[in-house]
Amino acid sequence: MADSNPRYKTYHHPAGGWGAAAATAKVLMEQSVITKGSRALLAMNQPGGFKCPSCAFPDADCKKTLEFCENGAKALAFEATKRRVTREFFAQHTVSELMEQSDYWLEMQGRLTEPMRYDQRSDRYVPCDWDAAFKLIGAHLRSLESPHQAEFYTSGRTPNEAAFLYAIFVREFGTNNFPDCSNMCHEPTSRGLPPAIGIGKGTVVLEDFEHAEAIFVIGQNTGTNSPRMMTNLVEARKRGVPIVAVNPMPERALIRFTEPQDVVQMATFGSTAIASEFVHIRIGGDLALIKGMMKVMFEREAQGEAILDHDFIREHTVGIDAIREDAMAQDWAEIVRVSGLEEAQIRRCAEIYIRSRATMICYGMGLTQHQQGSRLLQQVANLLFLRGNFGKPGAGISPIRGHSNVQGDRTVGIDEKPTQDYLDRVRDVFGFEPPRHDGHHTIESVEAMENGSAKVFIGMGGNFVRAIPDTERSYAAMRKLDLTVGIATKLNRGHLVHGRDALILPVIARSERIVTAAGEQFVTIEDSMSNVTASRGVLTPASPDLLPEVEIVCRMAMATRPNSKVPWQSYIDDYGPIRDKIAEVYPEIYAGFSERIKEPKGFHLDIPPRRRVWPTPNGKANFLLLPGLEVNDVVADPAMLRLATVRSHDQFNTTIYSYNDRYRGVYNDRMVLFMNAEDREDRGLDEGAQIALETISDDGIARRVDGLTILDYPMPRGSVAGYYPELNPLLPLGYYDLISGTPAAKSIPVRISAG
Repeated sequence: MADSNPRYKTYHHPAGGWGAAAATAKVLMEQSVITKGSRALLAMNQPGGFKCPSCAFPDADCKKTLEFCENGAKALAFEATKRRVTREFFAQHTVSELMEQSDYWLEMQGRLTEPMRYDQRSDRYVPCDWDAAFKLIGAHLRSLESPHQAEFYTSGRTPNEAAFLYAIFVREFGTNNFPDCSNMCHEPTSRGLPPAIGIGKGTVVLEDFEHAEAIFVIGQNTGTNSPRMMTNLVEARKRGVPIVAVNPMPERALIRFTEPQDVVQMATFGSTAIASEFVHIRIGGDLALIKGMMKVMFEREAQGEAILDHDFIREHTVGIDAIREDAMAQDWAEIVRVSGLEEAQIRRCAEIYIRSRATMICYGMGLTQHQQGSRLLQQVANLLFLRGNFGKPGAGISPIRGHSNVQGDRTVGIDEKPTQDYLDRVRDVFGFEPPRHDGHHTIESVEAMENGSAKVFIGMGGNFVRAIPDTERSYAAMRKLDLTVGIATKLNRGHLVHGRDALILPVIARSERIVTAAGEQFVTIEDSMSNVTASRGVLTPASPDLLPEVEIVCRMAMATRPNSKVPWQSYIDDYGPIRDKIAEVYPEIYAGFSERIKEPKGFHLDIPPRRRVWPTPNGKANFLLLPGLEVNDVVADPAMLRLATVRSHDQFNTTIYSYNDRYRGVYNDRMVLFMNAEDREDRGLDEGAQIALETISDDGIARRVDGLTILDYPMPRGSVAGYYPELNPLLPLGYYDLISGTPAAKSIPVRISAG
């Protein structure tokens, strides 16, 4: 990367450290919340405090005074900001004018303060009291010809209590249409792992980092997306545990990291080398790596070495013969070509795995967002089965999920494909017959909007329209709706791409107190390792006109179902009975919820594979075959590059905190393409050239993004990367994992054209 341009400068320092400390102080100052924000940070992720509104990584043992990271501090600062979006703001700006502004500009306007309704005549949002808002929602929903004409979206920021009631409300209304943020990220975990291990969650807990003898981190940018995990990796490296980082982009934090809470490292400007082996894999090459490692293991077994855990395989698994035959049949030349790796490095990775008596494999969307993402995760499980890496300390599979309660929402009923057992329990507990057939996931919901069969969209948090693929096509689909409802803390693009009627409903934030007629309430959150903890806000709400999610759900239900069998009014003030109902619907994992949540550290939901119990139909852990080496369709175009969309360091999901990405050395720009210099030279292009990207597809739709600057970056040959959501227009709506419906955003086939 050229350092002569002030917008692009190679970052040579460790991740974390003084850079993270400075960034935290800067964002608190920018949002004018130094005193308030600093006080709130002391309560974040602490017993009696609130859970970070950012990532889903578990809290530590709370021995630390400060249990937050740079990006958690940014999320809090932007939530606690003094800036406000008032009725005067909306009077000054038409929706058309606001559409011309950037996502960053919209975010920087501050917190929403009162309900607003779109006025078509003036093209503005105008004030609307809460009663009128709920009346409008109820009228639209009751007027539908079928309940399946409504789509009910959920963001991972929604706590368990609100998500559970939302699921009950929508099912009593009569549909299972639950497009969810997990559809776009870790749905392959939810759909791919159950046939293999019986549950769609990870099997490790935080303490397993202390016992692991090897840790693989695949397709996950830990330092940006879950920075608190870096503490566990630092401690593991200090014990000499090998850490294998597998990624097409060499991410700074997985190379060298300074823990901001390590006084000695901070004082001496020291750092810890993290990855003992960096595996610079080609986009889509993960299956080839896994099969190469398994081939090494089977070859050595055939030569008489004791490599596999035969006792575990014999007692707990089914299907190894097909896996062995498939792995042994793979050609090393093809493994090398598809993975982009040298055979020697694959053999080194296999050796690290073989020597370890307890291995954890952590992964992110670098594995899930492929056309075969669900089946790819099954191959990760296969690899772990071979050495018995389930049900013992330091071992297991660990999806590192994104938003802070995305896993919890799934657990308590936000699922477009609910099990019949769950539906039976809902019927028995609440006294109505829920719908029995599958609803829509995200892609199906957009298709329903596009073909006119969806009429209403209600978004419980998030920025749906910026997160989904095929941006222009999705914008057009959303604008066909009769009603869109955005339940949110901040203004975003989803409020500007709306239906004929539209509402913005401002909600109390995670860091703010919820006080009802029954007194102060708390909510609960499930992290990515199945720990359930209480979250109690400490700040005064940004406006007296905000409502908590629970009340919004209850009042939507009351306005829509005036003769409901569910006592919605009783849940508005006291959240204890909601948790009691969760325990009734989920007795196996939530029995005694109201008592167990009183523990300062909460409690852990039972994960049967940790006990080597497999809730699969055959009661076994299943080796599952994925033939070949490819996880995406092969494209016969010599000009093709595989594009992965990624987040910057100053970003959380669709929320843009700034135009900088300091670990990758990008400043004041997001319209960039990270590219291998040899790939660039082969195309006769100079570094810094302005180019366009076009999608290679056969659906007859031209997709193109102009104005991208090429940056030389250590990418594997044939692989490029650029920022999400700016490059979402290149991702076809129909390019997704058929099992989970997750868009294949890490493997978009593109070509470069003149800018």
